[in-house]
Amino acid sequence: MAQIIETVDVDVPVRTAYNQWTQFESFPKFLDFIETIEQRDDTHTHWKVNIAGQEREFDTVISEQHPDERVAWTSTNGDVDHAGVVTFHKLSDTTSRVAVQIDWEPEGIVEKIGSAVGVPTHAVKKDLEKFKEFIESQGAETGAWRGDVEA
Repeated sequence: MAQIIETVDVDVPVRTAYNQWTQFESFPKFLDFIETIEQRDDTHTHWKVNIAGQEREFDTVISEQHPDERVAWTSTNGDVDHAGVVTFHKLSDTTSRVAVQIDWEPEGIVEKIGSAVGVPTHAVKKDLEKFKEFIESQGAETGAWRGDVEA
């Protein structure tokens, strides 16, 4: 299994960064590989993504979620086997750090070679920078879900 760990510091309060991250259907605005995300209920989503030119679909379940702290998920079925967690860290009243960890199973030769040379890590880093640009330019979150999901 491959693992990606990346962080980005954003010039918004931790509450704003977290709230935006709960708006899964907005992810295509700043995550290049995502075509659509459909939120089916508070803890279930359906994703359509494009990985290395391959369109894939999968479902996820939010396995743990605590406001202003973390969102963890795992895939439940579909074309991509992965799990991840995003954590939110207060650096100051107006600045926060977003940390992403994704564990995934590369499929096929292209993904395995890409994983070996760090392509997914660079893509996540780039997309976190796009999240930074998005949330800082917005100045506020586009919505929020403040529910708690126990592990």
